[in-house]
Amino acid sequence: MDRLTSMAVFVKAVDLGSFAAAADALEMSGPMVGKHVRFLEERLGVRLLNRTTRRQSLTETGQAYYERCRTVISEAEAADAVVAEELSEPRGRLRVTMPALLGRHCIAPLLMKLARRYPHLELDLSFGDPIANIIEGRYDLAIRTGDLHDQSGLMTRRIASQRMVVCGSRAYLRANGKPKSLDELAQHQAIIYRRSGRVRPWLFPREGQPPSEIMPAGRLRLDDLDAIAGAATKGMGLAWLPYWLVRERLRAGTLINLLSGQPGFLYDCHALWPRSPRMPLKVRVAVDALAAALPKLMT
Repeated sequence: MDRLTSMAVFVKAVDLGSFAAAADALEMSGPMVGKHVRFLEERLGVRLLNRTTRRQSLTETGQAYYERCRTVISEAEAADAVVAEELSEPRGRLRVTMPALLGRHCIAPLLMKLARRYPHLELDLSFGDPIANIIEGRYDLAIRTGDLHDQSGLMTRRIASQRMVVCGSRAYLRANGKPKSLDELAQHQAIIYRRSGRVRPWLFPREGQPPSEIMPAGRLRLDDLDAIAGAATKGMGLAWLPYWLVRERLRAGTLINLLSGQPGFLYDCHALWPRSPRMPLKVRVAVDALAAALPKLMT
């Protein structure tokens, strides 16, 4: 007889309190339940159950064996579930929170493509600044750029890096010249990104050292990166922006990538989701899709 099947029958007989109840639940005869239990006892050389016409009870050895059998059966069922999940497709509502601009330009298009591939997958997307609380908001998945702070109760995976570029319009460069080094940036008008009352410095990597920080100076301060890109396109100054945001402008030539010999600073982009014993299929499929496609868009 199959040992795993006999163990499952034994566990069911103990859980339900009788061979007859186990037989009904498993849709087999009472004598067959007894045969499975006897197979285990003969194989082990011990008695597992004390049986009378009125009741049954576990022996001391039977109790220890029962606990182990429950663990084995549970693990076997979990293994079967993993395979079944692999053969199925994601379904149900996937709630995702993400930064507004990055979400519109990069994340949402990739998730829409995923939804077209899986017709039973529903998307509930939130484009939000400031950052929403994942647990309190009951989100399945969050996308974050930059440093991660409170990660309690969350799982994380780095899925891409956001490359920053210094850029300006041809009109601005004709009127003001083209910076050839980081030191020359101080001589130019910058379009400043100000968020929550704080001006963000422009960062440039240095091998084996902390990045160089340049505090931009200029007469325009905006709290929206897309507006900064628009102002730079109109010749209002130089801008330090994510490559994915200005990619089409760079290709069209309405913005020029400056300091191309200087490596661009990289901000990590992470996927975060609530910690659970097993990652839901809809979340895993979404994270895998983003990790495969997002780096090409962001760098």
